[in-house]
Amino acid sequence: MLAHGNLLDALPSHLAEEQIERLAGGPDFRIERIVSTGQTSPPGFWYDQPDDEFVVLLAGAARLRFEDDDRVFDLKPGDWVEIPAHARHRVEWTQADPPTVWLAVHRGT
Repeated sequence: MLAHGNLLDALPSHLAEEQIERLAGGPDFRIERIVSTGQTSPPGFWYDQPDDEFVVLLAGAARLRFEDDDRVFDLKPGDWVEIPAHARHRVEWTQADPPTVWLAVHRGT
């Protein structure tokens, strides 16, 4: 099936929670557009995902923190991070206006 779109179209101005839209996928991967409008990880919460993730910031700004070495990445459009499976991380902040737009590729291990 042929699909087409624009990752920066129809961006909401405010969301109660992040908007996650699955764009494509298969048995070993999925591609998502994630829109954040100021959302952060809850206090004390760390993502611990079973799959590798490659994420690129398309619009807005964000900060990621990694638990193991307390490394911090301040992301701007065009920046990307490859996150290995089980690398505990959290979203410290996201820009609300304009919305922060991520493209995430999850790969099964």
